[in-house]
Amino acid sequence: MNDGLNQFGQDAHFTDRMLHALIGRWTSGISPYALALAGTDWLLHLTASPAKRHELADNIRNNSLRYSAWLAAMSGGGAPPPIIKPLPGDERFTATDWQVWPYYPVQQAFLLTEQWWRHATTDVRGMTPHHEDVVSFTARQLLDMVSPSNLPWMNPEVLNRTRKEGGLNLVRGFLNWQEDTMRQLAGQPPVGVEDFRVGHELAVTPGSVIHRNPLMELIQYAPTTGTVYREPVLICPSWIMKYYILDLRPENSLVRYLVERGHTVYMISWKNPGHGERHLGMEDYLRLGPLEAVDQVAAIHPEIPIHSVGYCLGGTLLSIAAATMARGGDQRLGSMTLLAAQVDFSEPGELDLFIDESQVTFLEDVMWADGYLDARKMAGAFQLLRSQDLFWSRLLHDYLLGERSPVFDLMAWNADTTRMPARMHSDYLRSLFLRNDLVEGRYEVDGQPVHLGDIKAPVFAVGTQKDHVAPWQSTYKVHRLLRTDVTFLLTSGGHNAGIVSPADHPRRTHQIIARKATDPWVPAERFAETAPVEAGSWWPVWERWLRDRSTSRRQPPPAIGVPGREPAELAPAPGTYVLES
Repeated sequence: MNDGLNQFGQDAHFTDRMLHALIGRWTSGISPYALALAGTDWLLHLTASPAKRHELADNIRNNSLRYSAWLAAMSGGGAPPPIIKPLPGDERFTATDWQVWPYYPVQQAFLLTEQWWRHATTDVRGMTPHHEDVVSFTARQLLDMVSPSNLPWMNPEVLNRTRKEGGLNLVRGFLNWQEDTMRQLAGQPPVGVEDFRVGHELAVTPGSVIHRNPLMELIQYAPTTGTVYREPVLICPSWIMKYYILDLRPENSLVRYLVERGHTVYMISWKNPGHGERHLGMEDYLRLGPLEAVDQVAAIHPEIPIHSVGYCLGGTLLSIAAATMARGGDQRLGSMTLLAAQVDFSEPGELDLFIDESQVTFLEDVMWADGYLDARKMAGAFQLLRSQDLFWSRLLHDYLLGERSPVFDLMAWNADTTRMPARMHSDYLRSLFLRNDLVEGRYEVDGQPVHLGDIKAPVFAVGTQKDHVAPWQSTYKVHRLLRTDVTFLLTSGGHNAGIVSPADHPRRTHQIIARKATDPWVPAERFAETAPVEAGSWWPVWERWLRDRSTSRRQPPPAIGVPGREPAELAPAPGTYVLES
């Protein structure tokens, strides 16, 4: 009897997960139940808030009166100032054509509508903050769908182009849409990406794969100087990206920049996991990734401190590795650099919109079917976060104006997607995002909690001003969590473009604070207000910081590979894992 009940429970569990997986294929992994919970929370609390509803009704009445008076003034031949201006960063209505009749009234009416919905979906007493963020975000997405800038019969730029070209722009746009759709259905990369090939145009810094395990390849880059600093640099990129974002073209390759200045650089290149890697968890990534890479680099540079670098989630993993090593008295890391990397997930930024118990459970069922998180589902979430930049602007430019957006190296890299094993991604979402175990002292390695305060190596942390993935205020929290010297640099740009910032970048600026372990705490807001803004990329600042923490006397470059191991080179850079699709 019990066996029968257990079997029925297993079958029911299987059915539930399969149903969720099927639904997830249509929703790009976004849980409709999480959206329904947020919407219900908003609707119930708004219903129970007559004062809020009265305020919203007053807003409609007042805006209607203001708009009517403004419209009358404009109809009389005047040029009244706008009732409402777009929010900072909103460039949908900046063209001159939007400031004349009849498009001026249209954009003003839409901006007033957007403002009303912002009021309607925020500051509703009793709502959970997470649900408020989800409802407000969803309202913005729905409004974008009916924005006059995205409707060809309301957009003056599209109408003028159509009249000028006799509709040929729409013909070209349809052909562009058709080509993009066919490529997407065939699993092919976007148009233009074929001009950026890994190992040919991208990731061309010479080097060798000197170590390989089931999860990563370790690349040692060839020296270009007669002598090098004794201390090597080991880079741990995020496993949700291909490593060569730090080695794009020669002119914007951080790897080449370091090698040309006498640093011996090593890079972890993660395997693109499939169904067979579904069982790999965070601890597997820790052991087979940074910890094993440190062992290999230390074998080439015995008893020499290692400058470690972690980018995005690679920085989170590196922090766990550094704390694990420090707990056991392992002092092989001479410094740690965190690039747009979070260790405290209490304020994870806009990605928090997609992370709650309902969403994580649903996503676990979606991953359970395939054994991994498909890159297209993750890309869909990022597109939603920046829908105006990544979707609607492309709709306007490529499909309505009929012009192909130029492809550049960072776009080609972004299209070279990766997957994430089901177990690892579940571990990451639950332990770090949902429970914030690392900061709360509950994150365990080998059954023992690790403590970030054990890290004694000096730290250089980089945040980017327009980061939608790891907000700089969140990355700044390393000051409070680490009991060591921390230098924090805030650079202009976003999560990727701000990091890929060549030394001669003409538009980059940065602010910096160097704080000793014993110095008083400086809040993030005060730092941003008081730290002087300096022109230039963060690359030279950081490279000087590395030099200052390296032995001044340089030496001949080390031989390729671990001494005594044959063959020393398993494959030339960029290796084989990075080529897996």
